[in-house]
Amino acid sequence: MPLTFTLDPVIDPALREGILDLWTDVSNAGGAVGFVPPVTSDDIRPTLDQQLAGVADGRCRLLVGHTGDGSVAATAFLTHNTHRLQLHWLWAYTVMVHPRHQGKGYGRALMAATEAAARSVEGIDAIRLGCRGGHGLEYFYAACGYKEVGRVPGAIRVAPGDDRDDITMLLPLH
Repeated sequence: MPLTFTLDPVIDPALREGILDLWTDVSNAGGAVGFVPPVTSDDIRPTLDQQLAGVADGRCRLLVGHTGDGSVAATAFLTHNTHRLQLHWLWAYTVMVHPRHQGKGYGRALMAATEAAARSVEGIDAIRLGCRGGHGLEYFYAACGYKEVGRVPGAIRVAPGDDRDDITMLLPLH
């Protein structure tokens, strides 16, 4: 069953908790979304609250993918730049699909919906996103049309002795 995507949904308590549960489950499955397992929802809540504050004040836009039963299965945050020379592109952050839905094409659907959302924003020419090396994510994003445009070796310390590359990917929209 395909996901239904909503850009700029109403953020009610149920959606907030759904995103929090998604982020916790993705993190605990080893997903590269800013945390290292094990984590609890209490660990993630302050970061989610910061991102939702950005949505509330217009700095970010939220894209949510729901399953047929209404549960949150995927998200991406599109963040506007504030530097006057970089207003023509957006960052995609916290791009994730619930582990139980991986392998169903939902990741590609999320990236297509993210691209469509970015195209709907006037004056946006590209999407940039960062990903953590060691998971092969750069190959997934490349298959979705993104190009690797930067790599800082060992910039992400997952644990002592486990440093990963910080990879920047770009999707031109024109």
